[in-house]
Amino acid sequence: MCAHQTQCPATDSFAAHVVAAHPEQGWSLLCDGAIVFDDTGELLPDGRVVEPRRVTAQRLAVAA
Repeated sequence: MCAHQTQCPATDSFAAHVVAAHPEQGWSLLCDGAIVFDDTGELLPDGRVVEPRRVTAQRLAVAA
């Protein structure tokens, strides 16, 4: 599935690249088997779910 010359990077690294993009549906498949969503959520190859990292309005107000 992956074109990396060495073993594909681990799912917790940022080195994986997109092998299939579906922006109209809001998701992309990475070479390590993870699916990433436009809302920053992820579905890992082992079935674990990474919740979206959303910024709340309260955090935005503090940052301004």
